[in-house]
Amino acid sequence: MNDLRAVLWIARKDLLHETRSKATTVATLFFSAITLVVLAFAIGQDERLLADAASGALWVALAFAGVISAAQSYQADLEDGAFDALLITPVPRAAVYLGKLLANWLFMLVLGVLMLPVTFVLYGASFPAGWPYLIVTLALGTLGFALIAVFYAGLTANLRARESLLPVLMFPVVVPILLAAVRASGALIGSDDLELAGGWLRLLVGFDLVYAVLCTAIYHFVVEE
Repeated sequence: MNDLRAVLWIARKDLLHETRSKATTVATLFFSAITLVVLAFAIGQDERLLADAASGALWVALAFAGVISAAQSYQADLEDGAFDALLITPVPRAAVYLGKLLANWLFMLVLGVLMLPVTFVLYGASFPAGWPYLIVTLALGTLGFALIAVFYAGLTANLRARESLLPVLMFPVVVPILLAAVRASGALIGSDDLELAGGWLRLLVGFDLVYAVLCTAIYHFVVEE
C-alpha cells in the first residue's frame, strides 16, 4: 500500500508540475498538429491515400510527442534536484518508474484522444463504428510506448547528449509497439474490421506485458543514486 501511494504521489507530482508550467503540453500539441498537417500535405489530395494514411500519421505524431513528454518529465526533476531526492527516498526504484510511467501514459492517452478528431478531419477518414476498440488501441499503444520511453529517458537522464541519445536508443525497441498500433488503428479506421484489429490488439497486450515486467524489474540498475 505504501508503494502504491508512492506511485500515485510521483504521478501526481509530475502532472501538477505540467499543469502549472504547461511547457510540455504546448510543445507537444503544437508539434503534433504540425506533423499531422505536413504529412497530410505531403500525401496530396487523393482521398483514398489520405484515409489509408490516417492511422500512420496519428501514431507518428504521438511517437514524437511521447519522446518530448518522457524527456521533459526527467528534465524538470534534474533542474531542481528533485530526481536525486526521489532516488534517496525509502521507496523502491520501481515505484519511481511506475509513477513517471503513469503520468506520461495519461498525458499521451489524453493527447491521442484530442488528436483523433483532428486526424479524421484532415485525412477525411470516416469515424469507425467500433470506436471503443480505437480508444482501447490508443490506450494499449500509448502504454507500450510510455513503458519504453520512460525507461530509456531514465537511462539517459544524467548523460550530456541525452536529447539525441534517447530517440536513437528507444525507437528500435518500440517499433513493434508502433507497428501493431498502426495496424490495429488502420483496421478500424479503414475497414472497421474488428477481427483483424482484435488480433493486433492481442499482440499489443503481449508486448505491453513483456515490456512492463522487464522495465520494472531492471529499472533500478539503470538509474544512479
